[in-house]
Amino acid sequence: MANAYSSLCDDFYLDMFVNTELDLPSQGDTVLAFFERIQKQYPAMGRFARRENNEYCLEEDKSSGQYRWVSLEADRVGSGIVNPPELSEVHGQDRFVLELIPYMLGVSCLDVDSLDVTYAMDFYSVGEHDQIIAEALGSSAFNCLGDLPAAKAIDYSPSIVVALTDDYRTQARISVESRTSVFDPDKLPASLDEAISLYFTVRQYPVGSGKFDMLGSFERQCRLAEELMADKIVPNLVHPLINVIAQKRIT
Repeated sequence: MANAYSSLCDDFYLDMFVNTELDLPSQGDTVLAFFERIQKQYPAMGRFARRENNEYCLEEDKSSGQYRWVSLEADRVGSGIVNPPELSEVHGQDRFVLELIPYMLGVSCLDVDSLDVTYAMDFYSVGEHDQIIAEALGSSAFNCLGDLPAAKAIDYSPSIVVALTDDYRTQARISVESRTSVFDPDKLPASLDEAISLYFTVRQYPVGSGKFDMLGSFERQCRLAEELMADKIVPNLVHPLINVIAQKRIT
């Protein structure tokens, strides 16, 4: 399926994360063997780095603005593509990682704490990001102070988690984050290299009985996340943000 989301934002991300109960392997040979197998599948992924928090990451060159990445943290494996041309490319890479981690990193179904599928969007805009978010998404209850003299939203990053099933094992999280800060007023207003970020995650926890099927769960979560993005997230969050940002640019 073609990626229509990139036309709605400045940068689009589709990520998958496997969160584990136990620490993942950190021995050099195991880590390198894992990433070498990924590079064999995706030869353009040639930038390998170890970051300060002992996170290892293999990624493509970022200069084009479109690149693959896979990361290995102490208790999390991540995979995604930034600005993918098609969603199917991301899903294919994620499935490959899910197939690798049981025998290359020793991640069994018992070790999985949760599995996340995350859609993320960046919207670049000058001005005070919290005020933009408040104008686009604020309810009358939260905006009750907005009519006060000189009142402006300076810390407005809404977030909500909802259970999608009766057993609470399938959850969705929406958050919108500002890059300007009440604690650093000298950086206001935001410059064009700073973005408002929207995150939408569908998370699945293993059920209490039976074997957790990572690939099966991933497929279901992708379908659910795509449906909710189209039916709920885009019309109720993305479009209002786009409209307010467009108005700010005109004025």
